[in-house]
Amino acid sequence: MPNGGFCRLPGGSVVVAIGLPSPAGDGATVRFLVHAANRARALTRLRNLGLRAVYLRGNTEPPTPDEITAVLHHPDGMLWRITAQELWHPIRSLPKAA
Repeated sequence: MPNGGFCRLPGGSVVVAIGLPSPAGDGATVRFLVHAANRARALTRLRNLGLRAVYLRGNTEPPTPDEITAVLHHPDGMLWRITAQELWHPIRSLPKAA
């Protein structure tokens, strides 16, 4: 089960943070951030990228304030990274599955 959570913003939109296995198949966990109108729309945006088994059950690891700031200031509203030490990457730079 993926770990993640969401945060509802004052304007009514949400930021969803979810950790999923890497699409590259290298065994790493990728943390995705998605800004959308609601949780269902955020998960649909991830599913449209080819990440078909994306479900958010619970709110165990909601986005931190720094993660919320990062995704709100990005024009696409979707970011990812593998480790906490690296910078956030735009979603279009995500490696494709082999």
